[in-house]
Amino acid sequence: MIRRHPYWTALIIAGLIGLGIATYFVWLVYFYPYETTDDAFVDARSFALATKVSGYLEDVAVTDNAHVAAGAVIAKIAPRDYQIAVDQAEAQVEAAKASIINATAQIDVASAAIDEAKAREASSGAALQFAKDEANRQRQLQQGGAGSLQTSQQAESNLRQAQAAYAEAQANISSAMKNKVAAEAQRTNAEASLKQAEAQKESADQNLDYTTLTAAQPGRVVKISGAKGQFVQAGQAIAMFVPDEIWVTANFKETQLADMRPGQPVDLTIDAYPDHLLHGKVDSVQPGSGTAFSLLPAENATGNYVKVTQRVPVKITVDNWPKDVSIGPGMSVEPTVTVRPRG
Repeated sequence: MIRRHPYWTALIIAGLIGLGIATYFVWLVYFYPYETTDDAFVDARSFALATKVSGYLEDVAVTDNAHVAAGAVIAKIAPRDYQIAVDQAEAQVEAAKASIINATAQIDVASAAIDEAKAREASSGAALQFAKDEANRQRQLQQGGAGSLQTSQQAESNLRQAQAAYAEAQANISSAMKNKVAAEAQRTNAEASLKQAEAQKESADQNLDYTTLTAAQPGRVVKISGAKGQFVQAGQAIAMFVPDEIWVTANFKETQLADMRPGQPVDLTIDAYPDHLLHGKVDSVQPGSGTAFSLLPAENATGNYVKVTQRVPVKITVDNWPKDVSIGPGMSVEPTVTVRPRG
């Protein structure tokens, strides 16, 4: 039959092959429950460990690639200069406190002086009133012929002395009140100086604390560039830090995301350790392509635009990272996401 109908036979065979290929692609697109990519890597929020104060490194307490716990000492800067600044700030605080005590005592003295001056004013006021009455009485007696001129003149002199004493008492009150105002101003100034000194002491304490560089979270210290005896400037990086919290960033094609949702299971293999099969799940899908958030994003609103399938980063968390191997950012991973139930 093949020899008798070679063309029909070839056409049937070609049709079967085409049907098989079409069936495969239909299965691959609509029924295959997995999506995978080779554009994936281990990711982490690694950052530089930098000093906040300048000085000579007194010690570097870790080695390259060492794992440290939260709060562990990484490096120390010679603290002597900063300890001196703390001592000076403490002395300024004590001096400001002493100034406040002195000003408060002056206020108390001025208040006592005011009370004393008011008492003298009251006493001199009573004496002035008596002198006025006595001067009027002696003046009337003289005018009636019953008193002498000398006695009247003496009463007038006593009146003027009483008036002067009363004026002096009033002046003393005014002076004492001004002294109190001045003492209160000194205390206000001393209190401001105390706040300034306390702020300087706090700053000095912080700078002293900054001489010890510690880990804010558990992780690994890599690419150490600082060494004992080296002078470092404030803000200078002496190492890189890789936190223990790592994940996988997988760049899937946008045509692979139709059925991808957070929570879907993922099987992963690391290129460096292919014998370690890892399991995880999809954490989130970035709302936009990778190029849209790059330093120089693509400008599609041009006349020469060519449509290209974009890659979209997908964050994948791993259930348990292996403890017997070293895994860090940038290592290649091949994830396989189960985007549809297996059946």
